[in-house]
Amino acid sequence: MRPDLRYAESPQQQRRDRANLRALLPYLWEYRGRVLLALGCLVLAKIANIGVPLVLKQIVDHLDTNQQAAVALPVLLLLTYGALKLGNALFSELRDVLFVRVRYRAMRRLTLRTLAHLHDLSLRFHLERKTGAISRDLERGSRSLSTLLNYLAFSILPVAVEFLLAAAVLLNRYPPIFTLIVFGSAAAYIAFTLAITNWRMEHRQLMNRLESQAGNEALDSLINYETVKYFGNEDWEQRRCDTTLAAWENSAVLSQTSMSALNFGQGAIIAVGATLIMVAAAGQVAAGSLTLGDLVLVNALLLQLFIPLNFLGIVYRQIKYALVDMDDLVRLFEQTPEIRDALDATQLQVTTGELRFENVNFSYQPDRQILFNVSFTVPLGRKLAVVGASGAGKSTLARLLFRFYDVNGGRISIDGQDLRSVSQHSLRAAIGIVPQDTVLFNDTLYYNLAYARIEASREEIAAAARMAQLHEFIAALPEGYDTMVGERGLKLSGGEKQRVAIARAILKRPRILIFDEATSALDSQSEQAILHALRTVATDHTTLVIAHRLSTIVDADQILVLDHGRVREQGTHWELLQQDGLYAQMWTLQQREQAVLAEERAALAEERALLGANGSSI
Repeated sequence: MRPDLRYAESPQQQRRDRANLRALLPYLWEYRGRVLLALGCLVLAKIANIGVPLVLKQIVDHLDTNQQAAVALPVLLLLTYGALKLGNALFSELRDVLFVRVRYRAMRRLTLRTLAHLHDLSLRFHLERKTGAISRDLERGSRSLSTLLNYLAFSILPVAVEFLLAAAVLLNRYPPIFTLIVFGSAAAYIAFTLAITNWRMEHRQLMNRLESQAGNEALDSLINYETVKYFGNEDWEQRRCDTTLAAWENSAVLSQTSMSALNFGQGAIIAVGATLIMVAAAGQVAAGSLTLGDLVLVNALLLQLFIPLNFLGIVYRQIKYALVDMDDLVRLFEQTPEIRDALDATQLQVTTGELRFENVNFSYQPDRQILFNVSFTVPLGRKLAVVGASGAGKSTLARLLFRFYDVNGGRISIDGQDLRSVSQHSLRAAIGIVPQDTVLFNDTLYYNLAYARIEASREEIAAAARMAQLHEFIAALPEGYDTMVGERGLKLSGGEKQRVAIARAILKRPRILIFDEATSALDSQSEQAILHALRTVATDHTTLVIAHRLSTIVDADQILVLDHGRVREQGTHWELLQQDGLYAQMWTLQQREQAVLAEERAALAEERALLGANGSSI
């Protein structure tokens, strides 16, 4: 279906534009005194500018009537002319100096507000977001704010002030025909500009959508660089992005072509208006009704009116474009956080750190429930492990505990305090996690380790790294703790990133610990060393372990077996083996797999030893 070309003129879009303009007010209000001074300088600059042709008329009339002009120069008028020119320049620059901090402070505040809002939005939003598109929206939104502030304050208003002053001069000094020509030309110019520009807005919006889509596709392919290489799909990624860019190119060409038609139409209206008013003025001069100075004055006023009026057409287009660019950012602000603190939320008070799930039901989507009446309790100093097949709902428990989502039914509490009744910040401050997939900042190892507790000393960070079996690895690096880890930590192996996550959990010193497949990326030898460190760290802590390898949780005080979101079995390792149920089946299967793997390793070692012996005898 072909989009409605009048979309930009629709009442809904007009309401959006007004809402976007209202979004500017808080940024202007902070520096309202500076804004008022800047506007005062603006008015003075325009008064000086309008005064220039008035003084020029007096100079021309004086020289025209004084045949001895060579010896009777109007010195005072000439000095006044120069002073007005200087005043216009001075007040214009003062206006810019006063307003520059308003503009850049507004951009700074908008960027910080956007970042804070994105952090407030729920995990569901961030799982569904398109990072490249949001990045483009943020960039264009910040730029459009600066554009709107500049054009509204220093293009629209100056033109309006200058137009009113010039119109007042024409009405006061000259026949109505001059005012009619000026106002008629201006009205025709503005109507033509609005009509064509509104029609062109659809193409601008399409360009923005395609540009964001192409940026997101390119960024997504770079983020998944290794996957692209695994499957040799570089050409496919190029073609996919090029298809979007080709559509963007066609829309951009059409937009630019229609701009040329708009510019020609504007120039034609200005030419006709200027010709009509000059013909009228010349006729009045020939009839003796006006002086030569009046002709110069009318001509100068025309130049001062139509030059900014011509610029006004460009300004209007840029403002409309800026409003469209800003609209995506405003819509982002309209996204409300799924998880909010209650109005009477209190700070979480952790005494014993007892964790309790009571008949918890949860679903990500209404038609697909994940957890069914899950109940368990983890007292202080105890470790509870959760096992089960992929998709059983194990990691969902950690997300609910961090309150990235709220339960659909039941209750989760710490020391009897419902998580929904305490502030999210205090809740998350009390919990430390070692996630299954550790994503690091594109910064140094030191920065990523210290992120757990910004105020921690270098000695504390090194101690945490030692407990996580990471310090010796870092010390062997040429740049040590100042080594850059790359985007998302790509320069580190999975095991090294997991050690960083463990060190951060140690450094944070929380009362409740969550280990989500905390050793899944480690070899057996490192795993045993880390497990010993984790047991030390978990002493006197409430610990929830989400595990796949059952050998890592045999010492758990209690083990829950989840199956399709339901607790099927519960007990210690030995109790569950005696039940000969799901847990026993999983244990037998993993033991068998480990035995096969051990046999393969032994055979490989024997083969290598044999090859080495044969090689040495040759």
